[in-house]
Amino acid sequence: MKTQTVITAAIFLFFLSACGPRQQPVEDAPEPVAAGAFISETHQAFFNNLSRLCGQSFEGEQIYRSHHASGWEAYDMVMHVSLCEEDRIHIPFHVGEDTSRTWMFLSDQGMLRLRHDHRYPDGTPEEESLYGGYADESGTAFVQHFPADEYTAGVIDGGGGNVWTIRIDEEFTTFTYRLERDGEKRMRVDFDLTRPLNR
Repeated sequence: MKTQTVITAAIFLFFLSACGPRQQPVEDAPEPVAAGAFISETHQAFFNNLSRLCGQSFEGEQIYRSHHASGWEAYDMVMHVSLCEEDRIHIPFHVGEDTSRTWMFLSDQGMLRLRHDHRYPDGTPEEESLYGGYADESGTAFVQHFPADEYTAGVIDGGGGNVWTIRIDEEFTTFTYRLERDGEKRMRVDFDLTRPLNR
């Protein structure tokens, strides 16, 4: 009797396992993105070109700034490519004595992301900080476009229409930071890469 009960239980468990959900093969699971790796080859190429500026500082010139904000013509503008790692490049951008701004180019789950870190002199974040967006697929190894993400739309009034364009001249003579909002030119600053500063 015990033998018959054991056989019946074994047959029941066999059919139960056969009817249950099938496990997907391990090879079907998506591969995790390694730190510092980009899914897009052009994003990786742009990041690599940007990293060639590491450890250097460059003086900038305001090309235009819209009527929506005061101009910076009277101030010295300097970008410092100060931090370069496999998954991030940080570029503090100083306007005169104002050292509150840092541009951050990040590898975020395989995507190239631009964020703007704004901090008060004591190091605490400003209310409008860490805004930016992910690079779209229209760029190249020398220019990338970053449409505003949802976070930016919630932090900056009207910021959902922002598009940042970062361009490195193919001859490595100029670095350009440009902002447009809803197709309107807002700001452009060019930096002279041919004359690194010793600061």
